Amino acid sequence: MNAPLDLAGIGAGPFNLAVAALIHNQPLRSAFFESKQRFEWHPGLMLPGAELQTSFLKDLVTPVDPTNRFSFLAYLVTKGRFYDFMNAEQSAVTRREFSDYLAWAAEGLPNVHMSSPVTRVDAEDDCFVLRVGQRDVRARHLCVAAGKRPHIPDCCRPHLSDQCFHALQIGQRPVDLSGRRVAVIGGGQTGAEVVLNVLNAHWGQPARLGWFTRRSNFLPLDETPFTNEWFTPEYVAAFRQLPAHRRDAVVTEQKLASDGISPGTLKALYQALYRSTHLETGKPRVTLHPYRSLTRMDRSGALMLQLHNGLDERIEHWPADVVILCTGLEEALPECLAPLRPHLARDAAGRPELADAFRATLHGLGPQRLYLLNMGRHSHGIAEPQLSLSAWRAGCVVNDVMGKPVYATRSQGSVLRWSSEIGATGSSAAVA
Repeated sequence: MNAPLDLAGIGAGPFNLAVAALIHNQPLRSAFFESKQRFEWHPGLMLPGAELQTSFLKDLVTPVDPTNRFSFLAYLVTKGRFYDFMNAEQSAVTRREFSDYLAWAAEGLPNVHMSSPVTRVDAEDDCFVLRVGQRDVRARHLCVAAGKRPHIPDCCRPHLSDQCFHALQIGQRPVDLSGRRVAVIGGGQTGAEVVLNVLNAHWGQPARLGWFTRRSNFLPLDETPFTNEWFTPEYVAAFRQLPAHRRDAVVTEQKLASDGISPGTLKALYQALYRSTHLETGKPRVTLHPYRSLTRMDRSGALMLQLHNGLDERIEHWPADVVILCTGLEEALPECLAPLRPHLARDAAGRPELADAFRATLHGLGPQRLYLLNMGRHSHGIAEPQLSLSAWRAGCVVNDVMGKPVYATRSQGSVLRWSSEIGATGSSAAVA
């Protein structure tokens, strides 16, 4: 690797795998570096029955390059299970199978390098210089998709242990809930999957289970056809034209389009609760607590949770032997980018400024470009951190690197008009 790469990537999760799969077909030199020895995609959340909330057709490549050999359909054919998959008529793909698809793609892509940690990135002349293991790799452009880190509420940090931990790790640690009081914090899909598995005694039969959420109820994912229009290139283009304060308000309003509970999971949960309450003996006492915000946690033998009830404005206390945090993930630049931080332009809230193709604005550097994926919810909208637009996002990056529209990143035919049509006078056109 003496000559500079056209594009280097840090991280080999789904977002950078999509870039690697698309750029692999182009006359460019690329390499994507991953510190892990083998591909893993949230292995701690591979719980029984966990399903993807996105169509399998929204894979790494199909929406912009359907003949690419790293599509999900190509994976099914290669594995010899195409007909069985179709005959199963599944409403959703299991998370475990989609993870296996991603691992299959990672193993088949020659530009993906596992066991290759990037420890430092510097900018020199017209290139980035990546320290990869014991060698330096030069690249004209850099695409970073290093994933997110678990969000831990401040009051929980002093108590992190085998008794208090984030759900992202639950499938990879010894967990025994037998006879214990269990609190699950967080009312999204992960919280629902954890609660369902607790009810099914996956980690032993607890004595008591409490499920807490700040939301007004345990609310379903909004996955209706018109809501799914938010996960299209046309909507992202309209969102990009909004001022920053309006973007933040819109993303907050759309929360349940990406962070609700799948209706099938909710139905399975309610049925399990019905059986546990009315038909089965020896089951744990289960209570669900909407409108609750965790405000404090103390330890005196057990963990004592202090919660604010947003409905009646009262303070409650709940003792737990085990607390499972289903509190989501948060954005974080990898430490290896520390030398570039002074050059990275940020908005008023301290978030990276990203152009249309997810290109960060850099000050005081040369022509090199830095692309940041999974860090643009504020700039590109609700779809940016989702799998739904992985292929489109990757197509935007590859087009920008190549300086021409190699992949079609716009579609035609939507009946929704997101932005006002401006006439010759500069005012909005009249609506008939």
